[in-house]
Amino acid sequence: MKESLGNKIKRLRIEKGMTQEELASILGYSSRSTINKIESDINAISYDKLLKLVELFNVDVQELINNVNELNKEDINNMIDHMVIDELLDFMHDSPVALNAIENIKRKLLNEGFIELYESSSFNLKLGNKYFVTRNGTSIIAFTLPNSIKEYGFNIIASHSDSPCFKVKPNTDIKTGVYHKLSVEPYGGSIYSSWFDRPLSLAGRVLIKEDNKIISKEVNIDRPLVSITNVPIHMNRNINDGFKYNAAIDMQPLLTQEVEKVDLKETLSEELGINKETILNYDLYLCPKQRGYIFGLNKEYFSSPRIDNLECAFTSLKGFLKGYNERNINVYACFDNEEVGSGTRQGADSSFLEDTLKRINEELGFNESQYLRAIASSMMVSADNAHALHPNHPELYDGLNHVLMNKGIVIKMNAAQSYASDGLSSALFIEVLNRVNVPYQYFTNRADLRGGGTLGNISSKHVSMICVDIGLPQLAMHSFNETAGIKDVEYAIRAFKEFYSVSIINENGNYIIK
Repeated sequence: MKESLGNKIKRLRIEKGMTQEELASILGYSSRSTINKIESDINAISYDKLLKLVELFNVDVQELINNVNELNKEDINNMIDHMVIDELLDFMHDSPVALNAIENIKRKLLNEGFIELYESSSFNLKLGNKYFVTRNGTSIIAFTLPNSIKEYGFNIIASHSDSPCFKVKPNTDIKTGVYHKLSVEPYGGSIYSSWFDRPLSLAGRVLIKEDNKIISKEVNIDRPLVSITNVPIHMNRNINDGFKYNAAIDMQPLLTQEVEKVDLKETLSEELGINKETILNYDLYLCPKQRGYIFGLNKEYFSSPRIDNLECAFTSLKGFLKGYNERNINVYACFDNEEVGSGTRQGADSSFLEDTLKRINEELGFNESQYLRAIASSMMVSADNAHALHPNHPELYDGLNHVLMNKGIVIKMNAAQSYASDGLSSALFIEVLNRVNVPYQYFTNRADLRGGGTLGNISSKHVSMICVDIGLPQLAMHSFNETAGIKDVEYAIRAFKEFYSVSIINENGNYIIK
């Protein structure tokens, strides 16, 4: 017999040792009688109250509402959407720069039973197991092996871990009168004006010497430490007429005042609890200390730093963990340095993906010819966000091929092939989307405006396979705070799960999806 929602709530309350009065107070009810009626299945409970119960009882939302008829479908979908968004906002807040993002992804994979591999050691793979390997601590490739394997291909989704920001220079202390500022330089193409007067801190890594080894330690200073401050409008009357910012002057953040000297290594040693003398160097970046939030008349949007491209990194990871493939090898890739061209040893323009795929093939006992056959029946989804139609400037977008938030996956196309999508790759991906009723839309730039490129074509230079460039629609790309749609997160997870659950087989130029 199915347990009713009221009985579930009562059971969980009792297991937690809580009275009806206490639960009523937490949920904002005036008396215990309301809780008694809910637990007796007399009164219904709204989904916003259910959200509180999920957090309070530390249960999965699906577990709480499974087989429950008291809620309508719209309420259930809204509740699930907002639960996933809260998880995404936490992930973005806890991943202020690429290294922190990869560390958080590693932790999630380890919790799911994945085994960490190292490029400098033998992989020693076993069928049925799950693995991941990192490069430079800022890029990661994870993969799952089926229980048995003969003919196979790779199902790959690639995103990136970095976002535009400002990197701290080696010599950091800029003294201007009584003030001390950090010396920084731009990383990628930020909208400078959006960084002013925000709570900022430092994140990345320090390299220390310990027992004759050079060890990397994660840094994420969890408090506002610096701020880039505006000049008052009284002294810059043209600020709203199109001011040109100078990164070397205007973007240097305030740290402190009236001290003799600032020693960043000393600050790091205090924050990390390590000996200052052991610090050899660091890779540190300015980062937001501001959590994202949900907004809109119907709570249909969310705003946060680093939506580009942690939204795709997060949703593709969720789909990867949910998907299962009996024939193909599922691969999750998240690369660093996309925002500066990908031309690093850990970027998409490196050998990282190719090296890993070839080592997998070799470890499984296949030869070079079999590897090439596998590549011919493989597909990559390059997942990097897309520009949603701007509410104030629709004239900047193509009249027909523009996209909207909350309307589904974006397939990005460009005649000059700055995006890897073509008719074949997009048709294959559309078939995947259709199988799980995920809506999609097309994005192209206006014919007279040049667009950007992303991971698809860059990766394809090293591993030549069918590739489609997709993304999720968002506003304010490369701003300090960006905006995207609630519903698109669930669409993406559902689509990526399905992609990881099918096999795309190339039969002499004809493609079959199983």
